[in-house]
Amino acid sequence: MQQREEKQLEFALENIIQRVNDLKSSIASMIMKVENEYETLNWPNFLDNYALISGQLTALSKVLSHDKCPVLRNLTVLPLMLSPERDEQLAQITEGRVTTFAHDLVPDYLRTKLEPMAESKMLQVENKAANLTYENAQKQVAAYQKVVLHVWDIVSKAREEWEVESSSRGNTQQNSSVADTHLLVAAVGMGKGLKMGASPNGGNPTSGGMMVAPQNRPGGAGGSVPIPSNTQSVPMNKAPSTIKTNIKSAAQIHPYGR
Repeated sequence: MQQREEKQLEFALENIIQRVNDLKSSIASMIMKVENEYETLNWPNFLDNYALISGQLTALSKVLSHDKCPVLRNLTVLPLMLSPERDEQLAQITEGRVTTFAHDLVPDYLRTKLEPMAESKMLQVENKAANLTYENAQKQVAAYQKVVLHVWDIVSKAREEWEVESSSRGNTQQNSSVADTHLLVAAVGMGKGLKMGASPNGGNPTSGGMMVAPQNRPGGAGGSVPIPSNTQSVPMNKAPSTIKTNIKSAAQIHPYGR
């Protein structure tokens, strides 16, 4: 019977040590990231590390509460040898944290109760909880739930805004049309789709009283000559001029008539 209990204790201690080592490595990795990678560390990665630690704590609790695991609180650890000299095996087991197993360290490492200061604080909290009435406890629970719901509403609203913003970034609105671009290029380059507009005086914009530059005529007289309305001219974007000039024959104004 005693050998069976010793085997169960040894097996349980191995499982506990393995779980504790995994938990210790996860905590050390998280501390290293917080101290050294704080500039690139984001919130999802931090939550992943925290979830890993929480899962390992849950696994350790299951091992401690298993039926085959002996109740460790009923066991007592006694020092077999106390020495102020350095113990290499102890240093290797504790990864260099504890190098000597002296008289001043034994009460701290083999303590089965809380420290006096921590124990007094725990007693104060327990007394305060025991003296709290049911009505006050319900009021505090209701106030706490109200605060939690308010924070939940804020987080939910921020999440909805973030999702809307992310979806709008993914579906960027189109601000150009390829077909319209081709039509514009065809209209500018080849005049496709353009229509002739009406002139200001109600006539054909390609005809009317367009003026030409003065030209020299025999006899020294010259002036502007109106172009007949039936004469074709190059369309221009300017309004036709309404000024007309009276041109006299050179024979009438010559001083020496024949």
